[in-house]
Amino acid sequence: MQLAATRIITDDVPRLVAFYERVTGVEATRLHELFAEVRTDTGTLAIASSATVQFLGEGSAEARANRTVIIDLRVDDVDAAYPALRDVVDEFVNEPTTMPWGNRSLLFRDPDGNLVNVFTPPTR
Repeated sequence: MQLAATRIITDDVPRLVAFYERVTGVEATRLHELFAEVRTDTGTLAIASSATVQFLGEGSAEARANRTVIIDLRVDDVDAAYPALRDVVDEFVNEPTTMPWGNRSLLFRDPDGNLVNVFTPPTR
């Protein structure tokens, strides 16, 4: 078994796709007006409309309700990425911070309130 993607359910696919395109610098693949993917070398972030929930099982997912999952995006230098993200992100949770396990992390919320962690691991 392999992890294929992490999917976010949203009420506004174009807005969330545009946000993640700006944050990652990766152009999304729009497979349908209800579904797009931001594909990187190490993983895929899928963005689907709340209209797709009916196909998954009624009530199985709810847009803007996540308070447990964090989208982790690795960068070479989180401190260098921070100024550019200030033009994209409306709600920062913290500024670049060194975590007890060594990662340098910057946390913010996407337009739907999902927590995003942009981080740089410690160099050995």
